[in-house]
Amino acid sequence: MHAFDAFLLKYGYSVLFLNVLLEQIGLPLPTMPILLAMGALAGLGSFSFPAEVAIAVIAALASDLVWYKLGQKGGHSVLGLICRVSLEPDSCISKTKNLYRKLGPFALLVAKFVPGFSATAAPLAGLTRMPLPRFAAFDTLGAGIWSGSYLLVGLLFRNQLEDVGDLITHTGGRFILVILALVGSYIGWKYYQRWKFIRELRFARVSPEELLEMIQSGEEYAIVDLRHAREVEAEGAKLPGAIQMELSEIEARHDEIPRDKDIILYCS
Repeated sequence: MHAFDAFLLKYGYSVLFLNVLLEQIGLPLPTMPILLAMGALAGLGSFSFPAEVAIAVIAALASDLVWYKLGQKGGHSVLGLICRVSLEPDSCISKTKNLYRKLGPFALLVAKFVPGFSATAAPLAGLTRMPLPRFAAFDTLGAGIWSGSYLLVGLLFRNQLEDVGDLITHTGGRFILVILALVGSYIGWKYYQRWKFIRELRFARVSPEELLEMIQSGEEYAIVDLRHAREVEAEGAKLPGAIQMELSEIEARHDEIPRDKDIILYCS
């Protein structure tokens, strides 16, 4: 721990910038410990707290602008790529869109505190054609709230953090092994749940190729397109003959769904 502190004292600002930048790009780096440690060092007078916040915001905004542009150009495929590597890929996109739809641009103020949403908020803003100045303003404020919160916690509780550091030093690798075991167990449980869920629903799934064959053969069925209207508009395509409604509208509009046909639900 003392060697790490010495390293931060020498390269603190650079470490903070690169850590936030790469983590926001998508690399699995532990940003929170760095923010807490830098906040503690600011409390000890080694660094400037406002400068730390500014550096973290610039790094986060630089990364998010890249994802914003990718969202504009790649649209739904970019979200799918990000969600494919998440712990809950089957519900990642729908959860992201529901949260974004409820909060609008204000979602960017809390996005970095929500696991999964942090990586998808910026490309989703680009997908929905949020004006760049508005995105930059809300994203900057959100990055400031996020980084400032952790830096402030580190500043206020610097003595307690030093005690934790001493505990880790004295317990050696045992403490790290316990943390790794807990994290590994959580990830394993999430993937088991997903495997079980997919196994139970596999029989009811229809592939895009099978759906195309059904459309061409004229089979009796009803398609309910559950995508958000903005997503349909952004992709510029609607399934032939599909009933367009959002998932949250099913209960209110269930009478529109025919009961005398097979029903195919289409969602992203």
